[in-house]
Amino acid sequence: MSVTPDLIREKLIAEIGAIHVDVEDTSPNRCAASFKVLVVSPQFEGKALLQRHRLVNNCLAEELKEIHAFEQKTLTPEQWEKQKPQ
Repeated sequence: MSVTPDLIREKLIAEIGAIHVDVEDTSPNRCAASFKVLVVSPQFEGKALLQRHRLVNNCLAEELKEIHAFEQKTLTPEQWEKQKPQ
């Protein structure tokens, strides 16, 4: 299985109810899978950063086995409204 930005985006939307997902493929020369993601989900409400990251990591457990580097930013919808580009 090849991990793609679309696969990551679709899983996060389906499994943790993400309302916004940005996935950037940061793989240098495509030789090792590397991604940077921004995930906005109501499921993050009231959860600490570590708990949010665990939700994402659990959702993508199979994909993470094939990913060399994975950077994530997790926000609630309220946090996203304050930070999103205008």
